[in-house]
Order: sequence, then C-alpha cells, then structure tokens
Amino acid sequence: MMRTVESAQSAQRALLRMVERLRGQGIRDEKVLDAMVRVPRQRFVEPGLAFSAYDDTPLPIGYQQTISQPFVVARMIEVLRSGRELGRTLEVGAGCGYQAAVLSFLATEVYAVERIRPLLDRARENLRPFRLANLRLKCADGSLGLPEAAPYDTIIVAAAAREVPLPLKEQLAPGGRMMIPLGAQAEQQLILVERHGNQYKESRFEAVRFVPLLSGIE
Repeated sequence: MMRTVESAQSAQRALLRMVERLRGQGIRDEKVLDAMVRVPRQRFVEPGLAFSAYDDTPLPIGYQQTISQPFVVARMIEVLRSGRELGRTLEVGAGCGYQAAVLSFLATEVYAVERIRPLLDRARENLRPFRLANLRLKCADGSLGLPEAAPYDTIIVAAAAREVPLPLKEQLAPGGRMMIPLGAQAEQQLILVERHGNQYKESRFEAVRFVPLLSGIE
C-alpha cells in the first residue's frame, strides 16, 4: 500500500515538472497548462513506457502511431485558443485519447475520430475513468472529417497531410480555426487555417514531426 502511494506521488510530481517545463518552453495559456495537469499522461501509454510518460517526446502506442509530445499538444491548443474559446471542436486522430482528454477541459464539445478501430477501443478504455460528458469518440476516416456534427469552431489534426483536406476546410465554421501539420515527414510545419467567410488564411508555426494522415478505416 505504501509503495502504491509513493508511486502515485512520484507520478504527480513528474506531471507537475512536465507542466513547469512547458511554461519554461513558452506556453503562457494558464488554462491549457491547467488542463494538462488534470490529464496524467502515464494513463495513456503502455505500462512499460510509464517511466517516460512525462518526457517531452512522442511515444509509440502501437499500430505505427504515437502519442504526441506534450509541448506540441500544448502549443497547438494554445494557438487555437488565442483570444477566443475553442467551442465545438473536432479532433482528427484520437489515437490513445490523451489529447482528446486535454481538449475536453477546454472546449464546449469534443468530437474525436480515429480510423484504427483497436486504437479507438483503447482510447475508450483510457478515457472511461475520466467520465467526460462532453467528449464523443467515433471510428471514422479523419481526412473526411465528421460532417454530421459540423460545423466546428475548432479543428485539430494529429497527423500530417500533404495539403489541407477540403472536407475539413468546409466543416470549419466561419471565424473558426484549424491547426494541422503539413508536409513530408522530414519537413513538416504546423499550419493555422482561419476561415473568414469563404476565405481561408494560413499562418506557419513550428517545425514538427507527425505520422502521416491516411484515409480509410482499419
């Protein structure tokens, strides 16, 4: 029992150190930092990788997918939130459910889609203890978005595309924002897409490395 308590306390300290490191890396949105404190990353990785859960690095989650590094999660959400609320949010590439959990503490509604069924099942298991009433998961081809719940105030894509998928642009509400990695694996950048009426403005941010955005369902 004592060892279990010590382990939990150690994990909590590691989580708080991670968040302080994010602050030191330039993340200024306290609501984003608070959301990340409320979602222990170790619950979303394999037990054998728990010792690395709070490192600032992506980790494998199976099926040739990864859980994004904490800084990239925080940075993408911070940019999307800048001067506004997230509102109704679509996450493309739910993976193990980590980013969806963080988003649920910041958005009115979160719709998270994942194309790999076994991975979505794992995300459901990971998320069940959190009892997030505003989060919905669905197995779907993320490159097509989720038209039945559109339009979205915010879209966040956790896989890299060669170009912004047209369905995602069309499902973005007027005044909405989308963050998506674009480019080949060795030369990816975060791109912010902002919709103004029928016009779209793109802004470039950090270089990143994501798995590719693929179509179809597995």
